[in-house]
Amino acid sequence: MTQPSVAVVIPAFNAEQTLPFCLQAVTSQNIPPQEIIVVDDGSSDRTSAVAGSFPEVRCVRQDNAGPAAARNRGQRETGADIVLFTDSDCVPAPDWVAAAAAGFVREDIGAVAGSYDIINPGSRLARCIHAEILYRHLRLLPEYPRAFGSFNVAIRRDVYVGVGGFDESYPAASGEDNDLSYRIRRAGYKIRFDPRSRVGHHHPERVVRYLREQFRHGFWRVKMYRAHPHMAGGDDYTFWKDIAEVGLAGLTGLALLILPFGLPAVCVVVLGGALMLLQAGFCFRICPNMFDGIFYSLVLFLRAFARAIGFSSGMLSSFGRRKTKKS
Repeated sequence: MTQPSVAVVIPAFNAEQTLPFCLQAVTSQNIPPQEIIVVDDGSSDRTSAVAGSFPEVRCVRQDNAGPAAARNRGQRETGADIVLFTDSDCVPAPDWVAAAAAGFVREDIGAVAGSYDIINPGSRLARCIHAEILYRHLRLLPEYPRAFGSFNVAIRRDVYVGVGGFDESYPAASGEDNDLSYRIRRAGYKIRFDPRSRVGHHHPERVVRYLREQFRHGFWRVKMYRAHPHMAGGDDYTFWKDIAEVGLAGLTGLALLILPFGLPAVCVVVLGGALMLLQAGFCFRICPNMFDGIFYSLVLFLRAFARAIGFSSGMLSSFGRRKTKKS
């Protein structure tokens, strides 16, 4: 049986600091891919020069259009049977390509997704984020989940083309991978999750940056759930806690707004306390020590508000666009 050809596609934007480590890992695979394509998404730094310094790598450049558009461009540049995606700040394990290609054990598998390792365990925030990701990957995800992350996923070319690739109307990393996951499953294909397929990642180290990312995810969740309302209840990676924390944060914020008009202060205390207890219970379960648990409980308390505000902003933006179209 002929082995399928594999092309690695890496979208990159202002990635000169992290891309060398990524490409060093990709070009040193136990079983090398047939092609390695970096799509420079309109960088203003030396991203293209870094990619060009690796003779095995082909770099294509486009005006800035976002990671979804960059991945689609990379797919169009290759004729490989399997397109394997990672990000420019990831460092794949030596057997990454082999593990991804080996995951297509059935004809109805359209995509094979993998997990994360951590590159910066010295950062408390990064360490806690990684602990949460591993909990979701190793405790929640079944072998055939309903969603994947674009940081580590291999997709059969015919499946990718058949469902239309990534939705380029997502301008940033904000749910376009979930959207593609849902469309692949709706087309009748399965997504296989293999936790042995891993890429190292430099998780966020600054709380403010992390909260900004979570606001963005909350904002674009509105678009995603409008397109796929049946997935609003969770997709194996997300679960009931993600819904509950946003709801509690939203109610707490609403109670704070109503407080000057006579709402008893105890309502704010009860709602905020319930949110904090929810986060603390989760964090002390997943974090390696008490100090990390306390720290991450506070971060997740703030994250719930960032997501709730982002989701509310997305709702208002969506309502405004629909109203403008009608007029």
